[in-house]
Amino acid sequence: MKQQQKIKVALADDHVLLRKGLAGVVDSFGDYTVTFEADNGRHFTEQIVKHGEPAIVLMDINMPEMDGYATAQWIKQHHPLINVIALSMYDNENAIIRMFKAGAKGYILKDSEPPELKKALDSVHQKGYYYSELVTGRLIHSINKMDDTDNEVKTVADLNDRELDFLKYACTEMTYKEIAEKMFLSPRTIDGYRDALFEKLQLKTRVGLVMYAIKNGIVTI
Repeated sequence: MKQQQKIKVALADDHVLLRKGLAGVVDSFGDYTVTFEADNGRHFTEQIVKHGEPAIVLMDINMPEMDGYATAQWIKQHHPLINVIALSMYDNENAIIRMFKAGAKGYILKDSEPPELKKALDSVHQKGYYYSELVTGRLIHSINKMDDTDNEVKTVADLNDRELDFLKYACTEMTYKEIAEKMFLSPRTIDGYRDALFEKLQLKTRVGLVMYAIKNGIVTI
């Protein structure tokens, strides 16, 4: 009797010990096998060329060089058949919404028990999505707040990719001129992004932008 082929899983997480432990848990389920691991999104894009497409990626959100949001977006554009499950230490609405917007099919916390991880893998493989009670509760909560004029969740979801890139650079020590060079844009365009964000987020200073980005999980300190 032919043995059933195992479902291929890839891991992307910059914490090596946690990633190795996660690989062991996934392999212990029997139905799944970890085909490759990556330290960050950039490394993931290189590894997928070497090892081929996995069926599922367990993706950390906060990674250096290329974070989970950017990597999930890249996967959605270049490998749409891959299902992404977001891994996070955070259960805030903004992170959940941004990951689903980027194409994630599931979202679980890093402190989840192995049975929940197995449930998430099975659900994503069989149905194409996994909505835990946590995610459902957070999304319902945020949807109920969508009509609020001061709702930050709605605002974060409304920011486009270039605005988010600018916001991340604004949280560094770079000048606006250096940010313009980094983003291959004119200083005038960068000023436009800044002013648009000030208006959207009802802020007045760069410090305000930094505080907003930290509070909403766009950058971490």
